[in-house]
This record gives sequence, structure tokens and C-alpha cells, in this order.
Amino acid sequence: METSLSLLGFAVAASITPGPNNLIISTMAAAGGWRAPVPAMLGVSVGFMVLLMVAALGLAAPLAASPTLHMVLRWVGVLWLLRMAWMIGRAPPPEAASEVRGFGFLGAAAFQWVNPKAWMIALAAMSAFTYPGEEVLVSGLRIAAVFGLVSMPSLFVWALLGQSAGRMLRTPRQWRMFNVIMGLLLAASVLPLLR
Repeated sequence: METSLSLLGFAVAASITPGPNNLIISTMAAAGGWRAPVPAMLGVSVGFMVLLMVAALGLAAPLAASPTLHMVLRWVGVLWLLRMAWMIGRAPPPEAASEVRGFGFLGAAAFQWVNPKAWMIALAAMSAFTYPGEEVLVSGLRIAAVFGLVSMPSLFVWALLGQSAGRMLRTPRQWRMFNVIMGLLLAASVLPLLR
């Protein structure tokens, strides 16, 4: 029971804190309302649950064991995030949502595979919240289920924050400033990865 509560706390903290998924969802909701990012939100949730299952089944072991593979994944993720940050930061008002419109269900699900934060969380969850002797499939399903329950409400909070911000943006200048700030925040999320 104590481990389950710890897992729930970890899942909430990992899901609600700023990161690439949340910033992109917020930007989409600012331009298109809270409904605009719903397909992407579902893609984030499903894609991350699949990533957790892959990690549980040991398919993430080569990543953990290979510094070269780890570095390649890290740089692919960094470059993709910087590209998204550039697109968001340079989006004309109120086009931020259209710049990431291709980031629907499939795009968001696929993004989890190059999202460095998602990999770090998946590897940490699998190492910290599996039980000795527990079947890996059971561990993976348990951890994925907890993240599945937590991720949509967390993403919804970010969508509402984005929608609220969008309602306050009245002029093209305000939209440009918002887009630049969101782009910079997304770009800043890669800084811990450059160590």
C-alpha cells in the first residue's frame, strides 16, 4: 500500500510539472480552447503507457546499458524539442495551434519515444516501483495504469491554463509575446539534458 501511494505521488508530480507535453498542450489550448488539444492529450497518455510497458518488458534495457544509444536518443529529443520551440515561438497570432496541429493523437503518441522527460520518468518508475519477484508484465500494467489515471487530469489542467491565457491575449503583440514565452519555456526544458 505504501509503495502504491508513493507511485501515485510520483505519477502526479511527474505528470503535472512543466515539461514538453504540458507546454505544447497549453499552447494548443491557448489558441484553440481546451478541446483543441484533446486528441494530443489522448496520444500523450496512450503513448506514455505503451512506453512504460516497453520499459517494463526490458526493451529499454539497451538504452540504459548503452551510453551511445542513450546519447543518440537524448540528442534526437533535444533537437525535436528545439524545433517545436522554434515553431511555437515564431508562430504568428493566433496561429500557435496550427503550428502544432499535426501534433494530434499519433504525433503526440510518437513524440513520447523521443521525449527525454518521458524516458527518464519511465526508467525511474520501472526501477523504483517494481516489486522483487513480481511478473514484469504485472509491474508494467500496474505502473502504466496509475500513470494512465493521472495523465489526462494533469494535461487537462494545462489545457485549462492555456485556454485561460488565450482569453487574456487581445492583441497580435500579446499573442506574439505569449508564443515567444512558450517557445522559450519549451527550449529551456532541454537545458537539464545538456549536462
